[in-house]
Amino acid sequence: MCSPPPQQAGGFHRPMSLFQSAAVDQLSNGYDHRLSSKRKFDDYAFSFDEEDPLVPVRMRKDDHTHQGAYPITAVHHSSKAPASSFTASLVDSLPSSSDVPSSSSSCSSSRLQFFIRMISEGNTIVVQANSEDTVKSLHERIQVMTGIPVMEQRLIYRGKQLQWEQSLADCSIQNDAGLQLVGRMRSTDHPQTWQVMDDMISVICRLCRGETPSSPTKHIKDCLTNFFTIAPKDNNDAGPAHLQIFMASSAPAALVMLYMSPIKKNKMCADDSIRHILTQYRSALPKHLHSYCAPILLEFCKLLRKVVNEDSLYEACRSALGMLLESVGTSRGLMLPEVKGLIVIQDIFPFVSELADKISKNLESSVDSTSSGEPLSSDVRDFTAFLNPLRSTILERVAFRIPISVKWKKKDNSNPPYGEAVEFLHTIFNDLLGKMENCLIRVEENLTATGSSEGEYLSSEWSQYLAILKELNGISKLYQGAEEQFWMLLRNRKSSLCALIIRFAKRNEDNRWLLEHKDVTDFESRRHLAMMMFPEVKEDYEELHEMLIDRSQLLSESFEYIAHADPESLHAGLFMEFKNEEATGPGVLREWFFLVCQAIFNPENALFVPCSNDRRRFFPNPGSRNGYFSRTVFAASTGRIGCVQALAWLKAPHMLQHLSLKLSQKLHVITIKQRHRQILA
Repeated sequence: MCSPPPQQAGGFHRPMSLFQSAAVDQLSNGYDHRLSSKRKFDDYAFSFDEEDPLVPVRMRKDDHTHQGAYPITAVHHSSKAPASSFTASLVDSLPSSSDVPSSSSSCSSSRLQFFIRMISEGNTIVVQANSEDTVKSLHERIQVMTGIPVMEQRLIYRGKQLQWEQSLADCSIQNDAGLQLVGRMRSTDHPQTWQVMDDMISVICRLCRGETPSSPTKHIKDCLTNFFTIAPKDNNDAGPAHLQIFMASSAPAALVMLYMSPIKKNKMCADDSIRHILTQYRSALPKHLHSYCAPILLEFCKLLRKVVNEDSLYEACRSALGMLLESVGTSRGLMLPEVKGLIVIQDIFPFVSELADKISKNLESSVDSTSSGEPLSSDVRDFTAFLNPLRSTILERVAFRIPISVKWKKKDNSNPPYGEAVEFLHTIFNDLLGKMENCLIRVEENLTATGSSEGEYLSSEWSQYLAILKELNGISKLYQGAEEQFWMLLRNRKSSLCALIIRFAKRNEDNRWLLEHKDVTDFESRRHLAMMMFPEVKEDYEELHEMLIDRSQLLSESFEYIAHADPESLHAGLFMEFKNEEATGPGVLREWFFLVCQAIFNPENALFVPCSNDRRRFFPNPGSRNGYFSRTVFAASTGRIGCVQALAWLKAPHMLQHLSLKLSQKLHVITIKQRHRQILA
């Protein structure tokens, strides 16, 4: 259908390996652990040789080059070729800092070839460089090759650590010299957190090497549970710093690498562990820390999207991220301080695009009577979850230009900010609106064929149409002419829309947007929408007030039950049963209310007389005190009528919609007021 716009320079998106994901690279690594340099360096190694000894090296205490700005990442290598041959060719292909046009003689005189030995495993890298190259440029080339961040590297030559600003000539590096690459050991405010992550990643690395540690899934899930459990719960910086360690330790990349294992047990272990994260953070962390988990979920989505084609695990991670963004409030969206900068608007494009494309295809197939397809409620829900923060961010950034013209030129300086997002969303709007028009035409054809106007024969495949139309209504408010286009479509397909409302509009959905333009609905659909605004009656009472009524003595027995009932018991549910009948339940209760109200206003009982202008309205009968009921009975009856009225308001408010205001005023005598207060208190 449509693809996300190209990523802009300076954003999160750049070429990267599986373990060098964008979101990881953006996080600060100011929270490191007190693990040995060998343990940390092993995480990046091509192989895992635990036997090579470490060469003792004294690190400078006054090293101020590290600013704590980069996280730790790892690299996934698919090639099984020897590390030395692969790395040598890769490093040689990279330009050095001093590669400038010069004579062949000067090049040959300054060209060096030397060796860098990775202490932890014994592999040796062959490097060619110019003697004028700086040590920093050499570190950067090593990062490209190994994935080890520059801040984690230390180069040792002749027992001394090489400094960034020095050139290779300053360090007296000659041809065939041997350098040693070691990792850096640093301190942290969260040593326990780092230890938990290191334990988990160690198990994952063992599984990836083909080892079979005892109960790996349980061990990994225990580490994850422990990670979220020990997170500082106070509302300060300690909690977010703790959660950032999950990214800085490359835990998402390690779990995804395990998920891509050809070994089925490893794949199942990773699947179970990642799903454990999706539920554990919500139960273990306080709500104010949930939004700080958004970069973690986004990282899983990015990594999985690269290696799988929307499988169930990817969809679960995507849904969890959408649910999290939705829970923090769509009005704030991506502008939360804890989310801003870590999740940018470009990160949302792929999710909106792939969900819109999926919904579009399902809408198209739902129109075809020969195919069985429908927009899944989960897809529509996720589409809404990602669309809301995207739309909110656009509204916040370009509010002064709303509605936005879609006929702007890309090189025009007067273009609105987030121009790509604006154009991207407008493309989705046009596509889905066109598909929805075809769907409404199909609904109209169905109504004509069945001879129904209330939608009782509509297919359940069309149940998500209203939810999709609601989102299109929200998008239409952003663009010039789009809102008129949207409502014109609904006016032209009014019968289809009304049938969908009556058939599929539910009480727990927000369908008030349909009332913005009354000309797109009829009376029946508006009445249905109004009834859906009433709260749902929940019959979950522990105790029920039981009544057994003889139909022949309906009014008198009903009054007796109410007169002698404890007002508190009337707060509970009512269990109604007629004598010599087996039927029970809400339907019998509604019938009893109807029959009692009918008897109260029956002219033969002389309590009320009908209104001459509206036969549905009744007034107290002035002569009833001398009629069928005696003065005493009438006084008692009015009090009981008040009780029935109060119960009706509680249990069946629709039964009293035609009760006249004057009747209500006349029934509000002292006794009725007292009974009302007792029942409704």
